[in-house]
Amino acid sequence: MQASKNKNMEKAEPFYRLLVPKQKTSSEIINEARNVLRTLRTQRPFTPTEDQRKLFGSGSSRAPQTRPPSVFSLHASSFDLAESRPVSGVRLSPLDHKPILVTFAKDEDSPIPFPKPPADAAEVRKVSSARARLFRRTSQGNFLSAQMVPPDQNEEKLDSEEPALMSNLCRSNDNCLAEQRSYTPFNDESRQLICNERISRSEKEEFLKGTAGKFLFQLRGESDQMKKPGTSSSWPRSTGWKRRVTGLEDETRINESEEEEIFWHTKILPILHELEKEDNIENLCLACTKLYQALNEGNMLGKRFKRRSVLLKTLYKLVDTDSDPLCLKLAKIILAMKVDGRNLLSVCKLAFKICRDEKNDYIIQNDRLLDCLLEVLRTEDLQKNNEALLYCMGAIKFMSGNAVLLNEMINKGAVEMLLQLMKQINNIKENDRYFSSLGHLLVQLTATLRNLADLPPARCQLICNGAVSELSVALEQRMNDKDVCTYIVRIFSKLSSYSDFCAALADCSRCYILFLALLNKHQKQQDLVIRIIFILGNLTAKNNEAREQFFKEKGSVNTLISLFQTYHELDLNAQKWYHERGGEGKKHPKHPSEAEDVLIKLIRVLANLSIHPSVGAALAAAHRVVELLVTVLEYKSVDDCEELVINAATTINNLSYYKVKSSAVQDKKLHIAEILLKLLMSNNMDGVVEAVRVFGNLSQYHEICDFIIQKKIYKFMIALLDAKNQDVCFSACGVLLNLTVDKNKRALLMEEGGIGKLVDCLRDFGPADWQLACLICKTLWNYSENITSAASCFGEDTDTLLVLLTSLLDEELALDYSLDRDLRDYNKLYWEREFKPVAEKLLDRIQSHHSFLPTVTITPF
Repeated sequence: MQASKNKNMEKAEPFYRLLVPKQKTSSEIINEARNVLRTLRTQRPFTPTEDQRKLFGSGSSRAPQTRPPSVFSLHASSFDLAESRPVSGVRLSPLDHKPILVTFAKDEDSPIPFPKPPADAAEVRKVSSARARLFRRTSQGNFLSAQMVPPDQNEEKLDSEEPALMSNLCRSNDNCLAEQRSYTPFNDESRQLICNERISRSEKEEFLKGTAGKFLFQLRGESDQMKKPGTSSSWPRSTGWKRRVTGLEDETRINESEEEEIFWHTKILPILHELEKEDNIENLCLACTKLYQALNEGNMLGKRFKRRSVLLKTLYKLVDTDSDPLCLKLAKIILAMKVDGRNLLSVCKLAFKICRDEKNDYIIQNDRLLDCLLEVLRTEDLQKNNEALLYCMGAIKFMSGNAVLLNEMINKGAVEMLLQLMKQINNIKENDRYFSSLGHLLVQLTATLRNLADLPPARCQLICNGAVSELSVALEQRMNDKDVCTYIVRIFSKLSSYSDFCAALADCSRCYILFLALLNKHQKQQDLVIRIIFILGNLTAKNNEAREQFFKEKGSVNTLISLFQTYHELDLNAQKWYHERGGEGKKHPKHPSEAEDVLIKLIRVLANLSIHPSVGAALAAAHRVVELLVTVLEYKSVDDCEELVINAATTINNLSYYKVKSSAVQDKKLHIAEILLKLLMSNNMDGVVEAVRVFGNLSQYHEICDFIIQKKIYKFMIALLDAKNQDVCFSACGVLLNLTVDKNKRALLMEEGGIGKLVDCLRDFGPADWQLACLICKTLWNYSENITSAASCFGEDTDTLLVLLTSLLDEELALDYSLDRDLRDYNKLYWEREFKPVAEKLLDRIQSHHSFLPTVTITPF
């Protein structure tokens, strides 16, 4: 019975025979053991850091005359005091006629006499309290005018019932007034205009509201409603007093006003005096810090503070001081005062100017300027203040270049805020007059997101807040804006290196259409093209659906071919120029050129696409694709650009796997084999392995087997078995396996000591690599098909082979049970399903043709 079994085993067919459908091909055998169809990896395109911080980088496509400047002069005159009025109720136009009350300017009872000293308190009391409050309220507009001096003590006395206290305050205010007059221009004409405005407003509003008291209550109520919710204008905070919008008695408001005035004179005014007199920068910075703290303590930040103009005027004058630390303090306070219009633009420019200097990053970290800028982005109107937001966003972009500030942005919710701002911009359509100017803002925004994308918490927030969708919308709307497109593509380029974001991007059905449209539109913009190609390579690296979806997009392959031709020609021209300049004797540049880098990543996309069965078969039949790959191997050596040549060889290997009738690889198989000799004989081991893999697939054809014999390539394959590298041995075994199909070529294994080297590989790698061990046994099985004597077939390696096979088939000796359970189960699976069946048959064949069995001592591996 045993003899009959051995006889049947002798008649068994080789493991591979060409053109027999039911037989497994060499590539299929290798693919079962080790994935022959391989995706490629490559480095992300490098983006150099700008030498200088600018609103738009040196590579910007925007013409200098059409974009906002990065460098500008900024002075106190850049600010406008007229905007600094506290919020009042309804603003009324001045009366056309000359009001009779203008004479109050010369009257002792005038609410704000200029330039006379304050009127006696007793005279002031003659005016009714309601009337007094009316005058005080309606005079605030003039009070904040650019040519107006600070309020005098008359105004302070209106709500006072303590003459002694107010006398002290008046003296303090006199000093302030004297200081202010020293630099405040004032003339009769300006006073006339101010009085006209004050009185006409009071007359009209008094007429509309009926009584001064009712008018005052209404006006203050409206002003409170315009104030940001949650902010109180009373002080101090520790008292727990809260200003209410409605339902308060006039007396309560009078008391609050008194408290504010006391706080102003005792806490704020002395600091303003110090700022006006001090020349030392360090002391000025310290005073600004105290001022901010005092304003915050007295709830005087924001628009509700009625002496806002005096404060801002003092701060604006200090802007002319050439000190970034001082300007930083000033910008923080001015932003906290909620300025708008021209002043908002100027202070955002001031912040931009400070952040533009990288040396200021340290002081910015310690002064919380970021909070103020983020608040501007959160609250200001996008269309009304788009230029101010541009410089605000530019300052934040500069901050994002600093690792500490970058982490601070994430902690303060900047990612979600920026995406919300982008959503607002995306809602502005192309026919809107703001569309173009908002493109400048979008450049700063996307550049900031690109920096944020480096950090894991930011990546998580980007995914959770729908960044893919918003970025895709912006990309589609701004297709003609190369700067915006480049920054968005850079974001995708960074994030697509991570599996979770890559999956989210792959789920965006329109991304492939957008990428193809950009590639066709900006075909010669290398920095944009290379990143899109890199993204497509990442999308197709692990996702079979992405491979199919991209391939099915109209014109996808034609676009890739067109890009291949464009950058191939650029590379040829560059190489020609290099050689004409005497480059033959010079060392070739270490890094790939721009054209080479595009080709590297483009070929990677083709290699990854070819993993999909139907896409791979279609690409194998695409003659132009194969021609371009072959051309790369023809004119480029592995020493010129290693990654490009190896990628081309890998892609050809993937395409050679598909046996389709119209295969371009099959049509050019001999030519491919010839050009692979150059790579095979190189000193680059990675290149050698790729060439051997291609020969592993091509050697299924008789013509290639003959070529291998003719060019003595088989000797090289046998020599590679000594490489002591599992992957190299595996690939070489694939070629030798196919050679042993032909009975006339089997003896070649004995010429170069091939049998002994195969046995050595089995001993060295068998217990650690059952896939390779299986492939070696299959090669020896084919080789020994017509065996008559084990000794004549395997020579002096017969006994060693018997010992090895016996040991490797002993489960307790072969499998290492000290390994992790998952790894042990994985090894056992390959040992049982692949190695064991082949090894048992080979052992039976050798034993049945061996005259005696040696005494074997089995030792564990």
